[in-house]
Amino acid sequence: MDNVATHEDWKVCFSELGPGLVLFARQWVQSVADAEDIVQEAFVRFWRHNHNVANRALLYATVRSIALDLIRRDTRRARREAVAVSETDQTVLPQFQVEDESQQALAMAMDRLPKDQREVLVMKIWNELTFAEIGQALGVSQNTAASRYRYDLAALKKILPSQ
Repeated sequence: MDNVATHEDWKVCFSELGPGLVLFARQWVQSVADAEDIVQEAFVRFWRHNHNVANRALLYATVRSIALDLIRRDTRRARREAVAVSETDQTVLPQFQVEDESQQALAMAMDRLPKDQREVLVMKIWNELTFAEIGQALGVSQNTAASRYRYDLAALKKILPSQ
């Protein structure tokens, strides 16, 4: 029997990884619907290319690539239409459900981190990727991903009030 993923494998993979991938995609797009579309397109590309559903790093890299392509396409369209855009930053930070003051403080601290560090935190903490998977998804070394994570934690420690 060959290593072709079954319909059930894809359903399980989508149900397990989908929510984390949507949160990851939210870093670049303005709505949950756009993030969901990006994740869906990533899964379709994965399926068409018959990639292994267990390759989470490649799946995250695919989501990132699709999101960045969407941003580039939207930016070109905006230029063509000569729409005045007051904001130069086309990214939108992940939206967290803020249930208490500590979560609100964490969300505000995350907003202050550079995007390349913030995306490492999202992949590591909320989506439980390894540094090897993060490095592969971002096109950096495993050590760079781990360093960014350490810098993130140190920066958050400085930003967050003492508990």
